[in-house]
Amino acid sequence: MSESPGPCDVAVVGAGLADLTAADRLARADLDVVVFEASDGVGGRVRTDRVDGFLLDRGFQVLNTAYPAARRILDLDALELREFDRAALLYVDDRRVRIGDPRRELLALPRAITAPIGGLRSKAALAAYAGATAGLPATRVKGRSDLPATEHWARRGMTGPVVDRLLRPFFSGVVLEEELTTSSRFVDLMLRMFVRGSSVVPGSGMQQLAEQIAARLPAGSIHINLPVRKADARRVSTDAGTVESRAVVVATDADSADELLGGALGRNEWKGVTTIYHAAPEAPLATPTLLLDTDDGPINNTVVVTAAAPSYAPDGRALVATSLVHGRQASFDENAVRERLAALYDTATGEWEHVATYDIPRGLPAMPAPHDFRKPVRHGDLYICGDYRDTSSIQGALVSGERAAAAVLADLGVRRRR
Repeated sequence: MSESPGPCDVAVVGAGLADLTAADRLARADLDVVVFEASDGVGGRVRTDRVDGFLLDRGFQVLNTAYPAARRILDLDALELREFDRAALLYVDDRRVRIGDPRRELLALPRAITAPIGGLRSKAALAAYAGATAGLPATRVKGRSDLPATEHWARRGMTGPVVDRLLRPFFSGVVLEEELTTSSRFVDLMLRMFVRGSSVVPGSGMQQLAEQIAARLPAGSIHINLPVRKADARRVSTDAGTVESRAVVVATDADSADELLGGALGRNEWKGVTTIYHAAPEAPLATPTLLLDTDDGPINNTVVVTAAAPSYAPDGRALVATSLVHGRQASFDENAVRERLAALYDTATGEWEHVATYDIPRGLPAMPAPHDFRKPVRHGDLYICGDYRDTSSIQGALVSGERAAAAVLADLGVRRRR
């Protein structure tokens, strides 16, 4: 068991992205910050395991380089980012169809015109929607009426195959739900990010994001394997003792925060996903392009991670990540997934090695429309942060940590340093 630290200025409960961002901002203002983490490492839901030399993110995750908060908080160059394709492959009518960005690919426009995703009218509506949304300032997007995403698309002339074969398969992998009742404003903001930025992973795995922020904190600031059992405005209680502080920031996941605060926040609805990792002797696809299954099978999407980041495999083999959004199918087994992958990649998968399966029922906090993008960071005399207080994304987690830190500094009368 970790020893209990002494009194501090601010106690931060949790060591995820929001938590570490808040701690970093507070420490930069010369406050003595102590971080308590119940698990064996930093990162929260953004963790990476090493299994037989493979780097396995706990659920296929990416960072978008257009996230404003990521540009402010992270040293992107130091992360050795590896980029995925700015396109998608749709598995439609037993063949793969590439949908790319016409601004970057010479053949993207003629391919889109002939793609089996609806008639010219719906394709024109899609192009108008994507172009207009990508070009708007974020404040304008946030000012739109907030509707369920499918209703939002229908009002803009997008129904039928363009939704069922493109928008739904793609965005269900982003927000982890098939019905797409998610906030249309959030979906629009994500579309804007995908057009403006690149989807990437650090060369050493997604947990590197948290580790980079954690490394800025003074030595001894983070205490892992030390869960907080009780928190109030001026102290936290752990199995190792009670720590007095001037302020307490509760930055755990939504359900843990609710338990810690005695049910005051209310239980959160979660969206889940299962990610299956396979190792293949050779890459079934040479490019790091997300492959979407538009049929009603168990798979939502699959990608050859090592086509973008060879460092994720130890010996030149290909690491394939396949995601199954919860609710799409009641149950599945690894053999059925492997058989479907054989069809999607048009290759034999019998020799593929099953490396690991991550079943993640609490993948993302739900964001049904209308969604409050700025929930309060003050709860009585406590401060709370996490992606569920903003948006269910890395951007939301980082921004939430910034907002909580700003509130603490303001209430303590501490001026922020640049």
